[in-house]
Amino acid sequence: MAVTVKETNLPDIPLLGRGKVRDIYDMGEHLLIVASDRLSAFDVVMPDPIPDKGRVLTQISVYWFEKMKDLTPNHLVAWEVNDFPAKLKPYADQLEGRSMLVKKCQPLAIEAIVRGYIAGSGWKDYQKTGQVCGYALPQGLQESDRLEEPLFTPSTKAELGEHDENISLERAREIVGAELADEVARRSLAIYKRARELAREAGIIIADTKFEFGVKDDSLLLIDEVLTPDSSRFWPADDYQPGRGQKSFDKQYARDYLESIGFNKKPPAPKLPAEVIEGTRQRYLEALKRLTGRGLA
Repeated sequence: MAVTVKETNLPDIPLLGRGKVRDIYDMGEHLLIVASDRLSAFDVVMPDPIPDKGRVLTQISVYWFEKMKDLTPNHLVAWEVNDFPAKLKPYADQLEGRSMLVKKCQPLAIEAIVRGYIAGSGWKDYQKTGQVCGYALPQGLQESDRLEEPLFTPSTKAELGEHDENISLERAREIVGAELADEVARRSLAIYKRARELAREAGIIIADTKFEFGVKDDSLLLIDEVLTPDSSRFWPADDYQPGRGQKSFDKQYARDYLESIGFNKKPPAPKLPAEVIEGTRQRYLEALKRLTGRGLA
């Protein structure tokens, strides 16, 4: 039976830190990353977990790591508890299906964002300036329109509770170096283009997404989560219609509820009604099923 995990507790394993969703442990040579069922919206962690969410995030990421391994190496070592070190076995109920043993690396100080459709902050930017993150776009685009060519729009990484800041490619090159920034852009666009086609076959439009990369032994690795409902905007293809906001398979459902009650986007967050929790859970599960063709492992 699935266990809802809001926060892990592994007393014998050194805890390196807790992010908005993930708990990270030091395993010596490797890291253990556990995706909890915490929900972050507007960079604020909600008080109520979404059952099964962490398992969905992990299993979608594992699916995409496999699909993209010829485009970029990644940090995944193992994700099944049976393949973990023996000292983790007592915590199997907290780890099963929601954790990854990964290579240690140095995360880059930028996030790699790719936009294939005009939505969210990109749409707001376009309405004001005719541009998205500094890229001039044709006049007359509608909300949710598909962009002829996806855009690489990096951002800074904010501290917990703060907001990321969109930056130009030139600024990204200043932060991490020109060669590395350009390679991140190249890989990010290649991954997104492949994912967009694979997802479309599964009835999902990936409107935009966020990747993270790290460096280990001078090798650039794709890390963290990949093309999940937390890091991406997933729309049902059969309901897609430009000129309006779209239904989604991601946490937009919870975001819309928070907007409707006037949430000020600062802690503490309000409790979520049961129907919003279950509605969000079902959207995550549906994304997993459509993409991978199977339910939770």
